Amino acid sequence: MNDPLQVRPSSVAVYATKPEASRGRLVPEPPSPTRTEYQRDRDRIIHSGAFRKLRNKTQVFIENEGDYYRTRLTHSLEVAQIARSVSRALGLDDDLAETIALAHDLGHTCFGHAGEEALAEAMQPYGGFNHNEQTFRILTRLEKSYARFDGLNLTWETLEGVVKHNGPISDINAMPTLSAFCTTWDLEIHTFAGAEAQVAAIADDAAYNSHDIDDGYRSGLLRLEDISELPLFGPSFATIKARYPEADSERLMHETVREVIGLMVTDLLDSTRQRLRVLNPRSVADIRHAQQSVVGFSPDTAKQIEVIRQYLRENMYRHSKVNRVCAKARQIVKELFDTFMSEPQTLPNAWAEELSRETSATAKARLIADYIAGMTDRFAAQEHQRLFSTETMI
Repeated sequence: MNDPLQVRPSSVAVYATKPEASRGRLVPEPPSPTRTEYQRDRDRIIHSGAFRKLRNKTQVFIENEGDYYRTRLTHSLEVAQIARSVSRALGLDDDLAETIALAHDLGHTCFGHAGEEALAEAMQPYGGFNHNEQTFRILTRLEKSYARFDGLNLTWETLEGVVKHNGPISDINAMPTLSAFCTTWDLEIHTFAGAEAQVAAIADDAAYNSHDIDDGYRSGLLRLEDISELPLFGPSFATIKARYPEADSERLMHETVREVIGLMVTDLLDSTRQRLRVLNPRSVADIRHAQQSVVGFSPDTAKQIEVIRQYLRENMYRHSKVNRVCAKARQIVKELFDTFMSEPQTLPNAWAEELSRETSATAKARLIADYIAGMTDRFAAQEHQRLFSTETMI
């Protein structure tokens, strides 16, 4: 028998999550004649309203600042591509990894982390807000397109992977929607997720730490000479420049980003295979009940990525130009929330009607948070202008 750790890209490892062994859906449905269960989940996410709105939600730069900057949608697609490639190389179910990657950012608010910070502050008296909880709310409640159920009625494995892609959850009380859901359908939150979800989480790290450097350079906030001093990027840039001495800086940067992602993926595969050899899992259950995640970078590469992450925090995410835009974004979100709480009749009729059926302040606040979190950057700015600009009254 072949060593399960030396699988061909098209082989299925014994520790993979297998669609034919899925625990099913909360609302039972007949199987698709043409798709596996996880392919069906992926398609439902792609066709969801929340996924479409990622096109106009901030990754780092506000959506209207330029056509070439990443948005939440393009970032999610890039994460999904890396996750699918890594999963296939490890003999995992690449459809499930892709599905989790496509869903992982659905709960992000308008204006990126600035919008989330403002909404979390506004929601602090009402149980708080975080985008992971919001993603779960979207998948299980807020999408309302199907006749038989709210949400997307995804498989147990997809929901488990989305919820636990960053590891076991120690405080379920911080996620009330998840807590209530698990009383009906236990997602085993205190264990690790399957390897496909772990791959999706690491693919997210690889994507944003490399592509944010690219966007930062395009924006002029990051200098090429500084990027060239970073681990992974410095040696890669030198290699690319020697290989293509006549190439312009834009092409050199693109080739460097490609090289860095390739280095990350190679290290990830080597390190993960070594962990798998030590664990010797014989099923996905062995992955879930391991003492640590089995998918990850080597310690040396993880340290280098942390240096890159710190560089981005200090030189890009906290840059004065970014801070000014973020300050406006936080003001927009805060003023929208305060206005809707104090004057709920200013909400669209359908939302105001739903709000009127709620009796507690916490439930009302959560509904308003759902409305604001679902806004795109453009729509949030327009709503704010409609509410606060006196010019529109004349």
